[in-house]
Amino acid sequence: MTNRLSKSLAILLLLTWSSISLSAQTAAIDPALLAKATGGDAASQILIGEKYAAGAGVAQDYKQAADWYRKAADQGNVAAEIHLADLYRDGQGVARDKEQAAAWYRKAAEQGDAGAQGTLGTLYTYGQGVPQSDVDAYFWFDLAAAVKGPNQARYIANRQNVGTRITADDLAAEQERVAKWKTAHPRTDDEK
Repeated sequence: MTNRLSKSLAILLLLTWSSISLSAQTAAIDPALLAKATGGDAASQILIGEKYAAGAGVAQDYKQAADWYRKAADQGNVAAEIHLADLYRDGQGVARDKEQAAAWYRKAAEQGDAGAQGTLGTLYTYGQGVPQSDVDAYFWFDLAAAVKGPNQARYIANRQNVGTRITADDLAAEQERVAKWKTAHPRTDDEK
């Protein structure tokens, strides 16, 4: 009888601890933030995704992070697209998939994010998730190099490097393609 009582008590304690632990994890996310995220606010969805990715106040859970990032990324949010691409690249919370990573980086790059453009240039250089193409790498590096920032010099160097491996005709065509892209996607003063 004592053994049965001990087992029942142990199970009860375990269930109580699990319940407290789960509610503590959920309680760590501000209810107002959760309500905004559930209501479709992309910035709030990213914040919750970042909490799960970092294990900040909740148990680290990359799958939850990916789910929240995807909600914001599906709305065209650049930061969420990059977070989601990073998770696919690293296989965190989602199956590692270089093609999916490249697709999400492309979405952010097409919206003018210089970091995503530089990353896409690198992916084309090495053929990771996309077909290897120095011509396409040059295009994305050239766009990224046009933006002042901490990585600008690296993008310029990468552009020059891949530029040595393409023909003069390809170079001229890519410079024209870049000019057309820049005309169609003017950057604001803080992006130049």
